[in-house]
Amino acid sequence: MIKIDLITGFLGSGKTTFLKKYASYHLRQGLKVGILENDFGAVNVDMMLLKDLLGDNCDLEMIAGGCDYDCHIRRFRTKLISFAMQGMDRVLVEPSGVFDVDEFFDILREEPIDGWYEIGSVIAIVDARLEEDLTEESEYLLTSQVAEAGSVILSRTQEASPEEITRTISHMNRAMKRFMCSRRFENEILTKDWADLTDEDFAAIAASGYRPESHVKLPVANDNSFSSVYCFNVKLSPAELKERVNTLMSNSSLGKVFRVKGFVKDGETWAELNATKQDISLKPVEAGQEIVIVIGEGLDTAGIYHHFGIEAESIADIKL
Repeated sequence: MIKIDLITGFLGSGKTTFLKKYASYHLRQGLKVGILENDFGAVNVDMMLLKDLLGDNCDLEMIAGGCDYDCHIRRFRTKLISFAMQGMDRVLVEPSGVFDVDEFFDILREEPIDGWYEIGSVIAIVDARLEEDLTEESEYLLTSQVAEAGSVILSRTQEASPEEITRTISHMNRAMKRFMCSRRFENEILTKDWADLTDEDFAAIAASGYRPESHVKLPVANDNSFSSVYCFNVKLSPAELKERVNTLMSNSSLGKVFRVKGFVKDGETWAELNATKQDISLKPVEAGQEIVIVIGEGLDTAGIYHHFGIEAESIADIKL
């Protein structure tokens, strides 16, 4: 049976960064690894950040978005079957940040998937400085993602104070209580700086499994609460882009923005944009694409278009 891991977490929590480290660990063990980027969006920036993992023992696949929910599920199954036929030892799934974890369990119970796969670990990534003011839908998704996780790992702990870490753990417990989940976190959450993670740490995460839990369900995955605005050909300098993203995050009239990601060209080089309310970063990368993706709730597409100063045909409003 092929071990399959789910690496989940809310928008901007750091899933892709962790996935690169986790996949590299499995490759060092000599395993054949399949990585599945399972995103509802039509353009997946994170795929570009994982391409340096590709090789004889690592394959990378994406589920293209732009279709309805049932179509998305069918594509998910098809990709899993393809990985099974390639003889993968371990498959790592990174879903959208608005993914309901029960979808993962449901698919693995279906034929023929159940004859090839067994659950390895469910891994939840949570920003150590988790935003306090979340909507009901976001609180539900947080509960869905952490309640059944075998490993809950805080990101950016080196940037967080002990008080912020304590507040984030309390927030997770409060969210689970709100949705009638009996689980509570105390000392089992991994708060180690990711730069210090060892192979022993990754081995423990890989063996952490999952914890069956129940909670109240909300139909978030199928509604229109969350959306992405795709902005192509943004002609701004890195400094200008950073300033506009910063003002966008604080402008509630354009919607509740959780994350902005993408790439910007700086002369002949590229920079990767990754922004949440807590942090905005631009890091050099070898290759990119002129795109900025705004993810959130109740987004004003026309307003975001105007905010970045792009042509109308360069933006599309695509549901997650």
